[in-house]
Amino acid sequence: MFEMNSFSLKGKIAFITGASYGIGFAIATSFAKAGATIVFNDIKQELVDRGLASYQELGIKAHGYVCDVTDEEAVLALVQKIEKEVGIIDILVNNAGIIKRIPMVEMSAKDFRQVIDVDLNAPFIVSKAVIPSMIKKGHGKIINICSMMSELGRETVSAYAAAKGGLKMLTRNICSEYGKYNIQCNGIGPGYIATPQTAPLRERQADGSRHPFDSFIVAKTPAERWGDPEDLMGPAVFLASDASNFVNGHILYVDGGILAYIGRQPE
Repeated sequence: MFEMNSFSLKGKIAFITGASYGIGFAIATSFAKAGATIVFNDIKQELVDRGLASYQELGIKAHGYVCDVTDEEAVLALVQKIEKEVGIIDILVNNAGIIKRIPMVEMSAKDFRQVIDVDLNAPFIVSKAVIPSMIKKGHGKIINICSMMSELGRETVSAYAAAKGGLKMLTRNICSEYGKYNIQCNGIGPGYIATPQTAPLRERQADGSRHPFDSFIVAKTPAERWGDPEDLMGPAVFLASDASNFVNGHILYVDGGILAYIGRQPE
């Protein structure tokens, strides 16, 4: 029988990659409020320290580690360390990611590979590292931070779109392979969220007018605004909790309605 405490994460250990700030930080914060113990990583010690300070300001005791999630050996060592120092990971959020806005014909293969490595290979590496213990425990939640670019294309983001499209299918394949072990793997596809990563697209012009892309996104979004990281908190808690135990292989788009909207008719 359904109970509201099905949304509780009390007693759960959640590992959110790249959660020093932005979307990852917001999701981790929501998990902590729902009762989870928070573990996160970032690629540099100064970023980890920044994250720890931000969590502490909110009264959250988080465990932060330095790790490059594209390095398989380093990830395996980190997961073993977390299991020893904190406990078995119940919830994994593959949040760490990068974007390079470069026209495809101007983009080097090296840059393309770097985006694929961080945005697609790393979720594969980290998921692979935590799944064995989830199988032994008999339950686990994996949430991949996908994107509207899992469904759409746009100029200058060929590598990012390719990676996020691949991540959508990796999500479905983890569901297909490991659902029988009571592991649910789902994705969240954020719309355009106001984060440091998207800040250049929202900068005011010299004359005080909105950035052209900012105006475009607001016009294209039925909600008529950018999303806030907090808009992802509820969906993330749902997918991390027992309330979603029969939801698997699903991508939940949190986009203010963009994917449902063809756009306004020109006046």
